[in-house]
Amino acid sequence: MSPPAAQASPPARPGRVAEVALAFLRLGLTSFGGPIAHLGYFHREFVERRRWLDEAHYAQLLALCQFLPGPASSQLGFAIGLLRAGWGGALAAFAGFTLPSALLLFAFAMLSDRLAGPWGQGTLHGLKLVAVAVVAQGVLGMARTLAPDRHRALMAAVAAGLVAIVGSAWMQLLVIAAAAALGPWLCRSVTARRGETFALGYGHRTGGALLIAFGGLLAVALLASPSLPPLGQVAAAFYRAGALVFGGGHVVLPLLKQTVVDPGWVGNDTFLAGYGAAQAVPGPMFTLAAFLGERLHGGQGGLVGAVVGLLAIFLPGLLLIGGALPFWRALAARDGAARMLAGVNAAVVGLLAAALYDPVWVSAVHDAGDFAIALIAFALLAAARWPVLAVVGWCVAASMARVAWQG
Repeated sequence: MSPPAAQASPPARPGRVAEVALAFLRLGLTSFGGPIAHLGYFHREFVERRRWLDEAHYAQLLALCQFLPGPASSQLGFAIGLLRAGWGGALAAFAGFTLPSALLLFAFAMLSDRLAGPWGQGTLHGLKLVAVAVVAQGVLGMARTLAPDRHRALMAAVAAGLVAIVGSAWMQLLVIAAAAALGPWLCRSVTARRGETFALGYGHRTGGALLIAFGGLLAVALLASPSLPPLGQVAAAFYRAGALVFGGGHVVLPLLKQTVVDPGWVGNDTFLAGYGAAQAVPGPMFTLAAFLGERLHGGQGGLVGAVVGLLAIFLPGLLLIGGALPFWRALAARDGAARMLAGVNAAVVGLLAAALYDPVWVSAVHDAGDFAIALIAFALLAAARWPVLAVVGWCVAASMARVAWQG
């Protein structure tokens, strides 16, 4: 008699921290294309090539990471490392996947002051145009997969309208909460994927402690931030951004803008230039925090600001995935949870669409020439399937050519 579907099956053999670190370092150096592409890289590397997970376990982890706020690809990598080699493997997976892009963006931030002349400004403007094309492609791709029917498309449109009109972080939270509440009624066509669960080296008690730590730190970040010293306020701001963003990747854009641009910590042009640069490096989008942390005004930037911003924005997602894993096995097979996730994902499409207009489009597209460069970049991404790095080269080269023509 075969075992029931809910029975956990461990990995084929326990792994070593060193092998996890090397595998994820390789991915951190080569995983271009953003969070959706990262999920494909992970599947090929850990399901097809290394066989650390089977299809059922991978699907379980992926569903959880899509449900939780935070950087989905980084959370998935953290979970794979955790299942393979325990907590040491989880930290090794996070470090290997994150450090390459974080170091590259930190270096770019340090050099950005030298880009004050016309050629430097042309380069930075080209990077802002990259953001237009990449976010537009992200909206299109997410709309096709996350809002494929009438009800979810309507939820996405309403979310985009509310966020565009009100434009506050609290409105984003209300939209996400409302979408989760309406999901079980408006997304009845969605059903859960049922399959085997995964084995863990810890249980509900440890998971609960991690979730309590997540909630306690979020309460401090939301309520006590004004009373904290300046560097503590920076940590609280980046923690809020990492804790409250659903969808990861490009969807963190509006929250990060409110985190660092609205208070005057970083200029809007600098913010968008960093976002454009983040498209040119491999690894997770959240490493943009290293760039923004280095660029902070008021003496809070530099290496310390970069490290604080980077750790603070990733910490909530890692606490959540570690804390939720023991409880997810019971929820994953329920249709209600899948429908809540579908509602949240539809609202995320709307949030990203609102961000495409403001700040991305408003700050980057100033005339017909900018529009043409961004439109060609979008076509190269969406139709010609050019890699993001090549599109970055096109936007920067075209922007600098316009500087030369006009100068």
